[in-house]
Amino acid sequence: MLEIFKAILFGIVEGITEWLPISSTGHMILLNEFINLKVSEEFYSLFEVVIQLGAILAVVILYFKTIFPWGFGKTKEDTKDTLNLWGKILVACIPAAILGLLFDDWMDEHLYNSIVVSIALIVYGIIFIVIESKHIGKGTTKKLNKITYKQAAGVGCFQLLSLIPGTSRSGSTIIGGLLIGLERSVAAEFTFFLAIPVMAGASLLKLLKYIIKVGLVFSTTEIVVLLVGCLIAFIVSIVVIKFLMNYIRKHDFKVFGWYRIILGIMVLLYFIIK
Repeated sequence: MLEIFKAILFGIVEGITEWLPISSTGHMILLNEFINLKVSEEFYSLFEVVIQLGAILAVVILYFKTIFPWGFGKTKEDTKDTLNLWGKILVACIPAAILGLLFDDWMDEHLYNSIVVSIALIVYGIIFIVIESKHIGKGTTKKLNKITYKQAAGVGCFQLLSLIPGTSRSGSTIIGGLLIGLERSVAAEFTFFLAIPVMAGASLLKLLKYIIKVGLVFSTTEIVVLLVGCLIAFIVSIVVIKFLMNYIRKHDFKVFGWYRIILGIMVLLYFIIK
């Protein structure tokens, strides 16, 4: 029961931080510092990535009408726009997919630590505040179907920053979207959709590595922990995505920037004193 309770906590943290620009990976690393699941190191490495599938499902459910090309009374033009959107999503995935495959193991070994997370939290918190202070975010691209392939590729390049733990995948892509002319809500929605292939691919990669190293063998506890984590991440993600889209219609991202800075300083001080 204690491990299930821990899995619920991890699911809550994943569901909140995956979509807010405050770094889910960074928070998961920090949470694991204080609350350890009693599982193997190999399984935990799989768990912290595969738990994101619950968060992905939330996007699919909430935006199914938008991302599914057919049905719902869509005209041929609507279907063409949706397929076009998926083309832009895939273009945006290419840079991170290539570097992620090439350097995944190296990054796991050298970058997944509290110091890197702390610095990334602080640096990108400052960037958010600077961008919002200059009133960037009222871009000319106000609809998803108006995003160009060039803009999609630009967002994909900014997503490379998220390979550094603590940066935030949603944070880096939203920053990129704002800088290249996407309106704030459009940048956020494109980020949500971009997460589907990115996180599904990352989960598949981790699963393959786990199978190669350990085999397709899970204990009952591990299966329950994984399912509970995914379920909670899904439920919390539904709430958080709705909250974020309502929030950014009236507010900017400065509050997330300040949160990142304060958390980054606290974490840095904790590990220095420790």
